[in-house]
Amino acid sequence: MIALSLAEIAEILGGELRLHGADSADTVVDGTVDTDSREMTTGSIFVAKPGETTDGHRFVGVAAEAGAVLAVVEHPVDAAVSQIVVADAVQALADLARAVVARVRAGGGLRIVGITGSNGKTTTKNFLARILEAEGETVAPVRSYNNEVGAPLTMLRVTESTRYLVSEFGAAGPGSIARLAGLVEPDVVVVLMVGLAHAGGFGGIEATARAKSELVQAARSDGVAVLNLDDPRVWAMRDIATARGMRVVSFGQGSEADVRAEDVAVSATGTSSTVVHGEERIPLRLRVLGAHHVGNALAAIAAAEVLGVAVAEAVARLETVEIAERWRMQPMGGERVRIINDAYNASPDSMAAALRTLAQITAPGERTVAVLGAMSELGELAGEEHDRIGLLAVRLNIQRIVVVGPEARRLYLAAVGEGSWDSEAVHLPDQDAAFEYLRNELRDGDRVLVKSSNSVGLRHLGDRLGELFS
Repeated sequence: MIALSLAEIAEILGGELRLHGADSADTVVDGTVDTDSREMTTGSIFVAKPGETTDGHRFVGVAAEAGAVLAVVEHPVDAAVSQIVVADAVQALADLARAVVARVRAGGGLRIVGITGSNGKTTTKNFLARILEAEGETVAPVRSYNNEVGAPLTMLRVTESTRYLVSEFGAAGPGSIARLAGLVEPDVVVVLMVGLAHAGGFGGIEATARAKSELVQAARSDGVAVLNLDDPRVWAMRDIATARGMRVVSFGQGSEADVRAEDVAVSATGTSSTVVHGEERIPLRLRVLGAHHVGNALAAIAAAEVLGVAVAEAVARLETVEIAERWRMQPMGGERVRIINDAYNASPDSMAAALRTLAQITAPGERTVAVLGAMSELGELAGEEHDRIGLLAVRLNIQRIVVVGPEARRLYLAAVGEGSWDSEAVHLPDQDAAFEYLRNELRDGDRVLVKSSNSVGLRHLGDRLGELFS
C-alpha cells in the first residue's frame, strides 16, 4: 500500500483513531492490508472482518504479534496495537481501496482494467497480467479475489510505481459489480460471456446479463469496452458503451471481430490457433488445455492492444503461460494416467467445455474418464442442467463416467438413461469412495477429467489422483 499516516487513514475511513504505545497521528504505515491474521508481516494493517464462522476481532492480538501495526475494528479490542474503530469493516476496506487507487491514479501513471464474465475471469486475468508485467509493475488478484473483500485487497496492493491494476469482478448479486468497479472506474473493461454460472441467485440468464453489464456502466466515460462478439448478450452491451461515449473493441471467432481466432485445434499438449488482427496473422500455441481458453486469450490480447502492447508481443508472452491457474485444466499425473484437475469451479458452460476438451485430447487406444460432481448455484435450473451434462458426456463417448455425491445424482441418471450402463457410469457417495474406486479402475492410457463446483471439493480428489499416478 502507499504510505499514509494513521490520521489520514482514520479520516478516509471516518473512524475513531485509538493510539497505542509510541504511535502518534503522524505515524506512517505502508504495509500490506489483509483480513487474514496469518498473512500479517511487519508493518501490516489487519482488518477485523466479522465472518460467518468466526470473527476477525478474535485475532487482532495474533495479528499484532505477527507484525501488524494497525487494526481496523468495529469495536475496540484489548490488544497491543493502534486501532481505528469504524461502523463496518468491509465498507472501510472499500473506502481505503478507493482512496489509495485515486491517489495513485492522480499521479498519471496508473491504468486500470476490469474483467467480468460467467466463466473465464481468472484465466483471462492471469493471461493479461502475464502480458502486462513485461511492460511495468502490474497488480492482479491472487486466486479468485473478485468479491467485496478480495477485490479491495487487490486494489490495496497498488503503490506509486504500479503501472497496471487488473481487477477481476464476480457478481454476488445485482449491484455488486457496480459497487466494486465503482471503487476504481476502470479505463478498460472486458466482458467475457454471460452463462448460467450463479444464474439461480440472479433469477435467470437475462438478470445475469444485466449484472455483468454493470461493469461497462462503471467504466470511465472515455474508456474502452472489450466485448465478446460471439456472445449476443455481451455484444448487446456495446449499446451501453457507445451511449456513454466509450470505444468498443470486439474479440471472438466471428469474421467481424477486431481480434479473432482461426484454425483452433486442441491436443494433449495445448491449444493452437491463428490470431488475426487487421492484416496480421500470428500463430498462437497455448500450453493451456481447451478450445474455450482461446476466447480468454483473445480477450487478454485485445485489452493489452488497447493499452499499447503489440499483438505479436502479447501472443509471445501468452505462449509462456504453463497453466491457467491451479485447479483449472491443470495437468497432473504422469504418462501412464493423465489427470486434468479442473474442479475449482463449474457451470454448465465450463463443464461442457471441459468434457469436449477431454474427448478432443484423447488419442486412439486411450480411454476417457470423467469424474464429475455437482454444479452449484443453478437454482431451479439445476436438475435440467445436470441432465444436459449427463447426456453430453454419453454423446461425446466418454467411456467411464464417475459421478460423485448426492447432489449430482441426476447427472448419473441422465447418463444411464442415455445408454451409459454396465459399469460405464457409476455413482459414488463421496470423495473417499471415488478415490478407492478410481485407484483400482484406472489403467495405463486413461485420460481423466475431474470437474465440479468449488463447494463440492473434488479438486482435492484430483490432487490425490495426480499424486497417486505421478
